[in-house]
Amino acid sequence: MIKLLKVSAIILATSLAIGCASTSDLEKLQKDVASLKRDTAAISAKADSAARDASAAAANAESATAAANRAADTAAETNHKLDRMLNKAMMK
Repeated sequence: MIKLLKVSAIILATSLAIGCASTSDLEKLQKDVASLKRDTAAISAKADSAARDASAAAANAESATAAANRAADTAAETNHKLDRMLNKAMMK
């Protein structure tokens, strides 16, 4: 009977110790999860900002390409006019 009480006391003490450790571990895990959620939200915000910046850069690049194409067309047209003027001058 005394042996049974000793074993029961040991089991009870061990159970309480394990239960307390589990509770603290659970609390630590909850803090870690909350921290991960905050970090994920911050990363998501940065990714959204980067996507907006990339879209703006793409729009600027398209605008610059269009302007360069217009300049190239104007240069080609001017070159063609100068060639015709040179040919007329040589024909005289």
